[in-house]
Amino acid sequence: MVTMIEVTDVTPGVACCAPLVREPLGQADAEQLAVTLKALADPARLRLLSIVASSEDQEACVCDLIDPIGLSQPTVSHHLKVLTEAGFLSRSKRGTWAYYRLVPEALEQVSRVLVSP
Repeated sequence: MVTMIEVTDVTPGVACCAPLVREPLGQADAEQLAVTLKALADPARLRLLSIVASSEDQEACVCDLIDPIGLSQPTVSHHLKVLTEAGFLSRSKRGTWAYYRLVPEALEQVSRVLVSP
């Protein structure tokens, strides 16, 4: 029995796909974005970020973040450190307490990469 195979024309100059409409991520940008997205890829971190973003002036004391998350203080502090190092939160110390403030520009930067122009 003979099987018919469809042949695709690969003549030079004939594009098989639509051309790119914008510059894709370069290697360095992709690596940095992967670090940033990895910081967000944890349910506890997303919740912490959401709580801070929902707080008055988009700022919260670490003492107010422990109970809603239901994790130990050292674990919450670790997650806050990861979010701070990724640029999503800034940290300031007042007496014995640490306060975390949302950095809206960091979220906007991630959004710009993921949303087409």
